[in-house]
Parts: sequence; structure tokens; C-alpha cells
Amino acid sequence: MSIKSLIINPGSTSTKIGVFEDETLLFEETLRHSTEEISQYASIVDQKDFRKQIIVDLLAEKDFDIKSLNVVVGRGGMLKPIPGGTYAVSDDLLEDLKIGKQGQHASNLGGILAREIGDSIGVPSYIVDPVVVDELMPEARISGVPELPRTSVFHALNQKAVAKRYAKEIGKNYEDLNLIVVHMGGGVSVGAHKNGRIVDVFNALDGDGAFSPERAGAVPTGALVKMCFSGQYTEKEVYSKLVGKGGFNAYLGTNDMRDVQKMIADGNEEAKLYCDAFLLQVAKDIGSMACVLEGKVDQIIVTGGIAYNPPITDGLKQKAGFIAPFTIYPGEDELLALTQGALRVMNGEEKAMEY
Repeated sequence: MSIKSLIINPGSTSTKIGVFEDETLLFEETLRHSTEEISQYASIVDQKDFRKQIIVDLLAEKDFDIKSLNVVVGRGGMLKPIPGGTYAVSDDLLEDLKIGKQGQHASNLGGILAREIGDSIGVPSYIVDPVVVDELMPEARISGVPELPRTSVFHALNQKAVAKRYAKEIGKNYEDLNLIVVHMGGGVSVGAHKNGRIVDVFNALDGDGAFSPERAGAVPTGALVKMCFSGQYTEKEVYSKLVGKGGFNAYLGTNDMRDVQKMIADGNEEAKLYCDAFLLQVAKDIGSMACVLEGKVDQIIVTGGIAYNPPITDGLKQKAGFIAPFTIYPGEDELLALTQGALRVMNGEEKAMEY
């Protein structure tokens, strides 16, 4: 029997939903929310009823019978650090989404909305591989400053999805492979997948690894300390230089790799220099993770929006192809990844994780 699922992926000013029958997308919609609509609510969790109503209204407009659903899946939010997997939205998980265990973020609404809608029609609700997935080996947490441990914040949903996709395509179990997965989008994360666990990863948000279209990655810490105490910048201004206004944004005024490639094609030597630096840094991250896996790397998988650019993927192959073969999965299909996570549980391929 086929399984129909409703997938909910909330963003700060939008709610993206998809309805699937097994892995076939029946329809998807991105519901936009104006600043005026969102500003009415004092907190993210206060937006719950507003977002739930527009989802229910959209399904009615599509003449879709909400009671025909078998499962509702939400994007995971800022929970406590947890291993990867598909989690039932239990009472404890729901409470931590509401309070924002590791911070307030629109993605917290994914599991909350999934639980409410699922309960209303009597079907299970899940989240899959939230950004707080943490499978780091103990030694990967050490930074050199006891007060500043390395943390696991990265593109867990897409990294896990493409790793499992690759394993399935070659007829092997994800748990039997050693993989390096490179996600390149607004942020960059490079992870070492060892026998089904991401034992080390560069934090994609605020302080590890290569720079990206809008993030600075690792920077010279001494110079950063001097900048912080120079009196020229507020804390918010310094942080925005690292996250949002860093990377290609800072150097070239764009966070779109297509713009960078056009600049290079037009003969912009400065753009070429920064793109070469980006390739060098990502390749160094791949090399680092190869050391984590002690050189036993079955495949390097490159994914995310930037993977649509052959000059980038070819450049990485040239620099790191000696480590292992490359497989390219461009883009980031989060709705499908969430669906697949739920289906693995519904079909008995995996057990639901306990929060």
C-alpha cells in the first residue's frame, strides 16, 4: 500500500510544503509570509496557529483530503544534540521545540506543526536529521580552548540523504561505507561519514572550515580578537561579518556563485582569485576528513546548490581526486529527504529514534 505524506519545512518568511505518495511528489507550494504578518507575533512558536491555518487552507484549495494522509513530517529544529535519524515527535521533543532548546529558529515550527496536524487526523508525526545532529567522536570536539568546544551544526539532512542515496545506488549499506560529503550552498559543510555516523564535520554556521558565499568560515583568531576589541564594531556587526556578510559577499558583493562565474568569464581576475581560494579551502577540508578516515575513503560526494557549477566540481576533483572517486548530486531536495526519512521508518527499513 502506498504511503501519503505531508512535509512541512518552515523558513523565517515562508512555509514550504509538499505532498508525496511514496517518493512521488504530488504537489508542492512555498507559502510566503510578509514582514507585517510575521511581526504580529512575539515569538516563533506564537506563529503556530497562523502557519497551520494557511497549510490546511492550501490543502483544501487543492481539493486534497487531509484525512488521506498516512504521516506528517516536519523539518527538525534547534533541539539538544542528537544522533542522526527519524524521530517521532514525542512530548519531550515537542516541548524542546517550543522552548527552543538551542535557540529560536523557524525550523522549530516544523515538528510542532507536524505533531498538531498529525494528531488532528490520527497519524504519526516525525522530524528527520535536524541541523543539531551530533555524532562527533570525542576527540573531534576538542578545539584547544576548553571554553570553546567544537560543535556539530551543519547540513545534516542533505548530507545524510545523499550518503544514503549513494549507498542505495551502489547496492551497499550506508553503515558499511566511509564517505566524505561536501555540501556547498550559502554555507559549506564537509563531513566524515564512518560506518553510518558523521564522526567529524566542519561547523557550517559560525567558525569552521572554508569560507562560503556568505560565511567567513575559519579566520585568524588573533586578528578577530583585536577587531572585537577595537571599539569600531558592535558584537552584532562583527558577527554579521562572519555570518551573512562574510565570504564572497564580503569580497565581491554577491552570495550567488553564478555571479562569481560570470565575473570570471568576463575576465575579472579578482573574482578568479577568490574562487581559487574557495576551491583551495574546500579541498583542504576534504583532505582533513580523509585523515579522519585514515585514508580509507570509499567516495567523495559533492552536493548543494554550488554543485551545479562544473568549474567548481571539476576544480575540486583536480585537487582532491587522488583521495577517492567523486559523485556529484547537485542541489538540495529537502522535501524529498524528509519524505524518505519517514518512509524508511514506515516501511520498516529503520526504527524510529527515541528523543
